[in-house]
Amino acid sequence: MKPVLTLGDLEGVPAGGEVTITSDTLITPLAREEAERRRITLRVVEQAPSEGQPAGTAVPRHVVAIAADHGGYELKEQFKSYLREWGYAVLDLGTDSAAAVDYPDFAEAVATALVRGDAWRGVVIDSAGIGSSIAANKVPGVRAALCYDRATARNSREHNDANLLALGARMIAAEAAREILAVWLQTPFAGGRHQRRVDKIRAIEARFLRTG
Repeated sequence: MKPVLTLGDLEGVPAGGEVTITSDTLITPLAREEAERRRITLRVVEQAPSEGQPAGTAVPRHVVAIAADHGGYELKEQFKSYLREWGYAVLDLGTDSAAAVDYPDFAEAVATALVRGDAWRGVVIDSAGIGSSIAANKVPGVRAALCYDRATARNSREHNDANLLALGARMIAAEAAREILAVWLQTPFAGGRHQRRVDKIRAIEARFLRTG
């Protein structure tokens, strides 16, 4: 079966970025229009990139970057098992123990992985989730959403096209967190009127980048 590039595959690719495809890849009309609209280069190679390894600035559809501070370490380890069970590749950016660390470092690591094109989506976890979401949203191109139930997870994807999920490990039960993660990963962006609003968010970001 030939590989197919869809609109959903371009969700996490930054404007002006690049996606590597093979010469036999079928590109859907919507994907081609989106690539043209956001000036995304479709670079054709003879062989597909190795599993889990980014090529250039391509965003591997199945790679999820994840990190946590000491408060979220235990839940992060559980999430890694779930993600692999569901068929995703995991890019673990720390921390590696329950020893005290600073959450902004790990939020920045995941956010940077997203905008650099090393991952399709990102997840950050600390005790409350608030600090990590604030830190991640300082990185241009990131739309981090702090979610606390299935409804907010779904809304953040459908309406806001969130590309990074922030969670508070001490605010929700582990099973609830698992459900939030599953819903968030599976929910597509609705587009339509929501695209206009997300574009306005990007415009705000762009204005402050120019004046910064």
